[in-house]
Amino acid sequence: MIDNQNLQIRDPFVLPAAEQGIYYLYGSTDSNIWGRGTGFNVYTGKDLEHWEGPFPVFRPEADFYAERNFWAPEVYAYGQGYIMFATFRRKDNDLLGTAVLTAPQPLGPFKPHSEGPVTPQDWSSLDGTLYVDAGNQPWMIFCHEWQQTGDGEVCAMRLTEDLKSAMGEPVTLFRASEAPWTTPFVSARYPDQINYVTDGPYLFRSAEGVLYLLWASFINNRYALGIVRSASGEITGPWIHQPEALYQNDGGHAMVFETFDGKLMLAIHTPNQTPEERPIFLELEEAGGEMRMKGC
Repeated sequence: MIDNQNLQIRDPFVLPAAEQGIYYLYGSTDSNIWGRGTGFNVYTGKDLEHWEGPFPVFRPEADFYAERNFWAPEVYAYGQGYIMFATFRRKDNDLLGTAVLTAPQPLGPFKPHSEGPVTPQDWSSLDGTLYVDAGNQPWMIFCHEWQQTGDGEVCAMRLTEDLKSAMGEPVTLFRASEAPWTTPFVSARYPDQINYVTDGPYLFRSAEGVLYLLWASFINNRYALGIVRSASGEITGPWIHQPEALYQNDGGHAMVFETFDGKLMLAIHTPNQTPEERPIFLELEEAGGEMRMKGC
């Protein structure tokens, strides 16, 4: 048994299984997530504080197309089983991309489903998340990385029903610099370009029917979480930024889930420095047409 204060994990993603009374907690679980990838683990718990595990849910075969930067697994019930969206750095072109894996159960084992990344082959893309619209059309929402574009983008791309490939070209929903709260990210590796980061998108619809999108960036080189809402209620927007970051205390890459007692809960990691990152869970509420931390 391990508690949140002693659990190193980035990009936490919670899959509630109400019929079992169990929360499955996935995330970037390599001790050095910037280096060689081991795979992904899951933890199981009943109270969002104490966890059993880790249990391995993905380990790459010897011929797997990536060996570094195994990031941001998200797991959903889909069709007759479970699918995982996860980001890997390709060996052939050294670019990041999000691929799709499948498993018969939340504990895995997850196996490759798509032929490598579903995101564009010549883009550095990461943090793909699943959205299914009112017409049952699946989409992947992902980030076109700031290291390649300077001004990071959040993009949407239609997928085939089996989630194995894209249908058409991606569309840009917004760029990081369009948010009123972001500031340029100072990078020693890219000193000659103005950098605005997009990271970790996640969509959810509120009890009021509003379509929200969480995403992360930086304020004065400190990790922060933003939120936008779709004016049309559709994935294509237009997207309206809340003027202030939702969370500014060096945390981000968030997702939202409902607890077994009906609370709307935000999962993020904080701080943003390896190996200190830990999962935290904060209750959300909708008030005055905006989403905020409950009690704030």
